[in-house]
Amino acid sequence: MKYSVVLGGLGLMLLVSFCPPVVAERINQEGRILGPLPVVTNAILFDTSNADAVVSAMQIFPVTNPWNEIITNRPVLTNSDAMIAQIMSDLASNRRTLIAFQEMNFVLVPDNQPLVDFDFVDYPDESDLNGGTYPDGLYPIPVNLPIEGWPTQTGIQTLYQWQTNNDGSDRHSIIVQPGAGFSYETWSTVLTGTNWQAANGAIFNLNTNGLRPAGWTSGDAAGFPMFPALVRYDEAERGMVEHACRLVVKRTLYNNYIYPATHYASASTNTNPNLPSMGQRLRLKAGFVIPTNWPIEEQAVLRALKKYGAMVADNGNFFSISVTPDDRWPTNVFSDFTSISITNFEVIQTTGPNEGPRSPGAPIAEAGPDQTVPVGVPVALQGAVTFSNPPPAIQWKLYSGPGTVTFGNTALTNTTATFNAPGVYTLELSAADGVHAVAYDAAVFTATNAFNLTITLAGANVNLSWTGGAAPFVVQEAATLPRGTWNNVLTTNAQSVSLPLTNATEFFRVQGK
Repeated sequence: MKYSVVLGGLGLMLLVSFCPPVVAERINQEGRILGPLPVVTNAILFDTSNADAVVSAMQIFPVTNPWNEIITNRPVLTNSDAMIAQIMSDLASNRRTLIAFQEMNFVLVPDNQPLVDFDFVDYPDESDLNGGTYPDGLYPIPVNLPIEGWPTQTGIQTLYQWQTNNDGSDRHSIIVQPGAGFSYETWSTVLTGTNWQAANGAIFNLNTNGLRPAGWTSGDAAGFPMFPALVRYDEAERGMVEHACRLVVKRTLYNNYIYPATHYASASTNTNPNLPSMGQRLRLKAGFVIPTNWPIEEQAVLRALKKYGAMVADNGNFFSISVTPDDRWPTNVFSDFTSISITNFEVIQTTGPNEGPRSPGAPIAEAGPDQTVPVGVPVALQGAVTFSNPPPAIQWKLYSGPGTVTFGNTALTNTTATFNAPGVYTLELSAADGVHAVAYDAAVFTATNAFNLTITLAGANVNLSWTGGAAPFVVQEAATLPRGTWNNVLTTNAQSVSLPLTNATEFFRVQGK
């Protein structure tokens, strides 16, 4: 006599099953999977948890953009030491360390935010008017538009008082439309009566690598966007700033700027070749040991300065980077930076518009389909990487999940993974060739307790015993396969049962929770 057993029910199939294809995850340059982008329906100020939720889900410029470019392995300029010495000598002796200034802020607005006249009084010829009538632009200005420095650097002034206080400071403003993907940025911004004015205005498409026209300025002297360069509260609290920082030095080279800068701002006497150009990228040296007892926010910035660096954006009286003036920052945060001498930095060779991550031949990673898999059983991963340059370094890793995952070989696309506990896991596959942006993809695995069954014959009975699953268990019987009618035989909390045999051929199925 022949007896067969089929196991199934409620995710307890012994065989691996495959889920239908799903939309690929959005993964940023840091390998962080971005959640769904919340829809912005009202103007949201930068120093709120609502703003954190939005910006943390944004891909701010493509992963190939210079602000998102990993420069860990870029070669050092031959005159790096001389440039660092020049940057230091230009500054007063008590200003030759890194400083983080709480400066630019931003507001998030919906795509249908009404457009308002913005009078550009100094550089309308280098401003994006957005359909406005020269010299005015049309920008989606909300009533709560914050101006640089507010609220942590403006004392007890209300937002409206600061909007109307033309104190002669830089007074940058940034308006971001996350849905459409635009950043509207101005300099010397003030509300006069009911009318807004600024020195100039620039609009950046956060979905592309496009630049300002050559020779044009922006809210920043280098022609840079400011929004992607700011150290934000949400990313610092996660422990990693995920982009290059905005850097200010005392003097820059005359009549010269480096990609992705589009503008220079320096005296005609600044011709020393050891002066940095607008767009020059500096990197915190690999040998600088980041103290583990420093605040997580400081460590997050320093990790970014090693991985993404900082680009020269403006002239000033300090060696400084820009962080948001967020009133949630811990007291004295970033104060440890004043112990970091400029000598801990080096000047690197930058990449051009068609070099580095923007060059042809970037690898593509595919993690394979989402799967439902058994716990404790090696499962075949179906990853793939395509490339046209030298083979990239491949790595599988556990991105999230309730337990541990043991890989057969993390460096192979087609390997195995064993999940030690039930639950939903995300595995991430990456391919890094050291030139392009790291290619990422992810797959979701739902691990369930699999049945391990033993069947023995005992005279006219069949003994079924199993491990795995959760009670109550329902034992069912069918006379034929493919499945005819499954009949409930019994329900039990035990994990073994002895049943009489009534037919020449019988099939059994055990279902559990």
